[in-house]
Amino acid sequence: MKQIFIKGPVAPELVATSIAQHATKKEIGAHSIFLGQVRADLVGDRTVRAIEYTAYEDLALEKMHEIREAVFAKHELTCMHVYHSLGTVEAGAICLFVFTSSRHRRAAVKACEEVVEQIKAQLPVWGKEIFDDETHQWKQNH
Repeated sequence: MKQIFIKGPVAPELVATSIAQHATKKEIGAHSIFLGQVRADLVGDRTVRAIEYTAYEDLALEKMHEIREAVFAKHELTCMHVYHSLGTVEAGAICLFVFTSSRHRRAAVKACEEVVEQIKAQLPVWGKEIFDDETHQWKQNH
């Protein structure tokens, strides 16, 4: 099983390096990328300053493996990379990076969207929104 979790935000350099490393794979014709960013939502009179992500890692990695296998079976992908933050990620920083590649655009785009939706629906990952006044609440995915 591939490790998807990284401590803290997803660094822009990780995104750039992932893209650059695929230049040698000349059978690929398309990439689709999703970057999830922590929003500074206004909730009442408080603003989200950061989200602290926690996960049931073993189960999440098993579920991610299942999602990966199902998406590969359904779409003609050449590769897929997923990175999800754990720990505190400040507003404005990247917390989720999904990168799918295929010979053709349609498969890459559909697979990327499906992976993001499955991560949100199935992975045991929780986010605690930390507000500018240092109070917090557990995030609800919509």
